[in-house]
Amino acid sequence: MHDDRMLVEDRIERMLVERIRPAVYPVTTPVRVEWWHAPGEPVPVAEALAADYRETRSGQPWGPAWATTWLRITGEVPAAWAGRTVEAVIDLGFDGAIPGFQCEGLVYTPDGTVVKGLSPRNAWVRIAAPAAGGEQIQLYVEAAANPVILDGRSPHPFGPTPLGDPATAGDRPLYRLGRIELAVLDTEVAELVADIEVATQLMRELPLTGSRRWQLLRALEHAMDALDVHDIPATAKAARAELAEALSRPAHAGAHRVSAIGHAHIDSAWLWPLRETVRKVTRTVANVTALMDQHPDFVFAMSQAQQLAWIKQHSPALFARVGEQVAAGRFVPVGGMWVESDTNMPGAEALARQFVHGKRFYLDEFGLETREVWLPDSFGYTAALPQLIAQSGSRWFLTQKICWNQTNKFPHHTFWWEGLDGTRIFTHFPPVDTYNSELSGAELAHAEHNFADKGVATRSMVPFGYGDGGGGPTREMLSRAARLADLEGSPRVTVESPGEFFRTAEAEYASAPVWVGELYLELHRGTYTSQARTKQGNRRSEHLLREAELWAATAAVRLGEEYPYDQLDRIWKTVLLNQFHDILPGSSIAWVYRDAELAYATVASELTEIIDRAQRRLAGAGPTPVVFNAAPHAHEGVPGMGAGPRAHTLAGPVTAEAADGGFVLSNEALRIVLDANGLLRSVRDLTADREVIAPGLRGNLLQLHPDVPNRWDAWDVDRFYRNTVTDLVGVDEIVLEESGPDRAAVRLVRRFGSSTVRQRLALTAGGRGVEIDTEVDWHETEKFLKLAFPLDVQADRSTAEIQFGHIHRATHVNTSWEAARFEICAHRWVLLAEPGYGIALTNDATYGHDVGRAARDGGGIVTIVRASLLRAPRFPDPDTDHGVHRFRHALVPGAEVNTAVREGYRINLPVREILGADAAVPPLIEIDNPAVVVEAVKLADDRSGDVIVRLYESGGGRAAARLTTGFTIRAAVATDLLERPWDETTHYEITQNGIDMTLRPFEIRTLRLAR
Repeated sequence: MHDDRMLVEDRIERMLVERIRPAVYPVTTPVRVEWWHAPGEPVPVAEALAADYRETRSGQPWGPAWATTWLRITGEVPAAWAGRTVEAVIDLGFDGAIPGFQCEGLVYTPDGTVVKGLSPRNAWVRIAAPAAGGEQIQLYVEAAANPVILDGRSPHPFGPTPLGDPATAGDRPLYRLGRIELAVLDTEVAELVADIEVATQLMRELPLTGSRRWQLLRALEHAMDALDVHDIPATAKAARAELAEALSRPAHAGAHRVSAIGHAHIDSAWLWPLRETVRKVTRTVANVTALMDQHPDFVFAMSQAQQLAWIKQHSPALFARVGEQVAAGRFVPVGGMWVESDTNMPGAEALARQFVHGKRFYLDEFGLETREVWLPDSFGYTAALPQLIAQSGSRWFLTQKICWNQTNKFPHHTFWWEGLDGTRIFTHFPPVDTYNSELSGAELAHAEHNFADKGVATRSMVPFGYGDGGGGPTREMLSRAARLADLEGSPRVTVESPGEFFRTAEAEYASAPVWVGELYLELHRGTYTSQARTKQGNRRSEHLLREAELWAATAAVRLGEEYPYDQLDRIWKTVLLNQFHDILPGSSIAWVYRDAELAYATVASELTEIIDRAQRRLAGAGPTPVVFNAAPHAHEGVPGMGAGPRAHTLAGPVTAEAADGGFVLSNEALRIVLDANGLLRSVRDLTADREVIAPGLRGNLLQLHPDVPNRWDAWDVDRFYRNTVTDLVGVDEIVLEESGPDRAAVRLVRRFGSSTVRQRLALTAGGRGVEIDTEVDWHETEKFLKLAFPLDVQADRSTAEIQFGHIHRATHVNTSWEAARFEICAHRWVLLAEPGYGIALTNDATYGHDVGRAARDGGGIVTIVRASLLRAPRFPDPDTDHGVHRFRHALVPGAEVNTAVREGYRINLPVREILGADAAVPPLIEIDNPAVVVEAVKLADDRSGDVIVRLYESGGGRAAARLTTGFTIRAAVATDLLERPWDETTHYEITQNGIDMTLRPFEIRTLRLAR
């Protein structure tokens, strides 16, 4: 029987490939093809339509990497085709790879109207249905020669490639024009193909011993018998009749239910630059809206407001079509974020603004309040996210990526996700384990078998459509969905919106289990470090935006200066775009990072100008140095978020002396000993009379590891990298550069491989930490550079800053879950503490860290914290991070959480000094509880002049605080992230120009203060 089954299956496969699929287009006629090669970057459509075209033909090579070729296709529908369905078949040189990862095209009419996209599995353009015969055809195709950088068919797809940048990609044509002609679409044969595919795919997933599998096999065998291989069109109907009964049997009553969501996850940049994503989005949306004309029940969900904003800007007529389908409920914006951002590394305010700008776009353009947060592909999810979701006015969360875990299978598919502050969000993680489903039998069977919540829940979601590089759903997928709506042996499939799924799923499974804390992805841990310049650009931009909004708002309130609403809005959107989950994590091609570096430079220039202009107006004219402190805490005698003359410190002087080839630096709080190699032999906390560095070990130790992950070079660091380490202890130069009394600093130089490290270690008068500035001229390949501090503290957990708070992670590896977190993400600080004493490591641009434990001789534990400085993966950017990088760290003994928070802001928001009048600039906002931290001060987005304050409880406990203002307020209201009142109870009583509030642990509060 087994041999019989295999014979039938082999027969079906050969018939499909060699006979049936070719008969979908049984009759063809040639067309005239002409082309024009656009010079350089893509040109406007009008310019291309007016270009000088030259005749070409199938088989001709075209397309150096990233080039654009325009085709003009003209022809006539034969009179004999009257009454038939006619399509143009346009093969740009597709080689069968997944759509979105090679050449693509966008079809236009002669007047510049967008028709649809072209890709390897969607290479048709509908001409007429039915045709009258004699129609004159003229189409234009914008063909993009996007190179194949990641070939999923290759067993080794991660080799270095020059194709990621036009400067290195070369000018060799990558493609040859394939079949381009007019053809009759035989709809009966196309339906037969769909019947056979669905029946075959379902059959292969059913148990060998089950009768349903054999019933489908026999029906398929009878269908093959009914076909005349020399005249498939004439016998297709008879073959379909043999399958009809098998494909009409209804699913059993308890069949799993699948909500099929039309989708196209499009990476806003990855193996292509931003400019190409604009075209990918246009092609996909053109496909989707064209499908909606032919399939009235088709529903499509699209996330990322940025992508719809691109369509509005570059293709307004297509955007109008989108608007019509949104109004009809068929094109469904989801996500509520500006882009599908990374969620580990964006700062607190930036992650909030992802929701502000995303949701506001949908509200302004479509009058639509999105409820679903849609992040299928980001590389882990911060514990701050549930509260931000709720405060944005959303209620559901979707992710997919956690199924990529290397070590531990996530235990739920539908659950309540509890965040940092206790907020819970109803969450779904589709068991189909892909966000690019084709609705194949194998995928649907996997979704049902894999579903972790069987017995208590009956439904899951399947996002279907070609994604990553775009394309979206196809008519073939919709044909499968129709056949699988109610079919024995298969889950029931319903094409519907995400909202319909979530409402039903939540009602059915309101008692779903709870997952508390971050959703850590046990993969792609290298993304906390790769492309360090981009990460530094992001961190610097976030803090410059804080400064610009704060000082511009202060100047507007105090002096009546104009607030730069539009400029700040534009800059925020640039920063948010570059937080996309393949840009900020460092996993894109070289071109993307060249663009990002230019974008960050422009952002820094504009924001510095805004800050400087506001500060000069606030300081007034005069010769007195005025210090501006944008941090939320007082510094150098200046209040947080205020300005004034620099205070004279009462701290004792810093001293420095040579000792044993190294140096000893001291201030009132610390005494540090640098040995002859520039390593920290001792850091003595004089206040606590305690040594910080573990006995016999050294801090400020640079360590170099080989870094050759098994897959996903820029994404991954695999655990085995730790097996080999080189301690970089050799020093080429060590000198005392400054010797006090306000500051003492030692400069040292190390050389290794092809790279050079220059460091300055310093103490300042009144400073609580050892300041470490590191400059690395990095020219290594497949290496991982760490900065290590072995600490004399027995910490069973680390505490790391995340957005609007901090989380604890175990430093031990008792379980596989803890062992999998061998690389962690932190924002401005990591704290290691035992009861009564802690040590913080702060940074100005480092995200990746690892924390481990080692046994001490004689008992006790050494806790080792390491900051991840640089990597050097070869794919997809073969020159990742080569060049000069600068990092700032501070080791802060005697720290608690509030110390770490303060010092983290301090290192990222150094004071600015300008000359002005001898007068102070009082803060607009002051808080009397240091645990309550002001994250942002700005003017309201509605341009009412109201002041918006976003603050949060930072210590993890309840906090009562009084907020006072430096201006007269007439009303104070708590709002959501979009500055809309929560409810009737959110108005505060104003007393003595201030308000009193109580916050729960890690609660975010947004306040609108009317002047």
